[in-house]
Amino acid sequence: MKGARHLSREEIQSLAQSFYGEYEVRNRSLFLLGLNIGTRISELLALNVGDVWQFGKPVAILELKKAITKGKKTRQIPLNEQAQKVITELIGWKESQGEDLYPNAPLFTSRKGNRRLSRFQVYRILKDSFQSSECSGRVSTHSLRKSFAKALLISGNNLRAIQVLLGHTSLATKEKYLAVSPDELSQAVNSLSFAA
Repeated sequence: MKGARHLSREEIQSLAQSFYGEYEVRNRSLFLLGLNIGTRISELLALNVGDVWQFGKPVAILELKKAITKGKKTRQIPLNEQAQKVITELIGWKESQGEDLYPNAPLFTSRKGNRRLSRFQVYRILKDSFQSSECSGRVSTHSLRKSFAKALLISGNNLRAIQVLLGHTSLATKEKYLAVSPDELSQAVNSLSFAA
């Protein structure tokens, strides 16, 4: 969704606790993995078990094959500790549900067995979560990707590294993700302290 905003740290914490029911683990995993790897929702849903789980553990580096990326270029994303923990929990849940764990099985499946979760289903899952957590404004599935980019920027990461992780070929595209709010401008100016 064009114009989707990033989520604040407080909103993320609230959202992570908002999932419940039979598919709580799957839905929370989808949310947290999306935040930690910053892929487009279509790229996240195209992942198979073997892309993230090999030799009985999460991979250290996720390789997005060019067949599933928007720019049709292979991209590698190192998985942080939280992403690996989320994957481990998701695989354990899938196993307890009797789902297939062969390498080509979809990572995120619908309620109808081993069918891949659709974009529309994810939109509904996250919309319900956004509403229950009272997230206002333009929030959508794309908010996960924007939150990933914004968190990397706030943490002081290299702009070029952020661009590569997002798979953007244009700096102009990256700049849209890293838009600065009026509050952030005020904070920047107020953080200055020169000797009088």
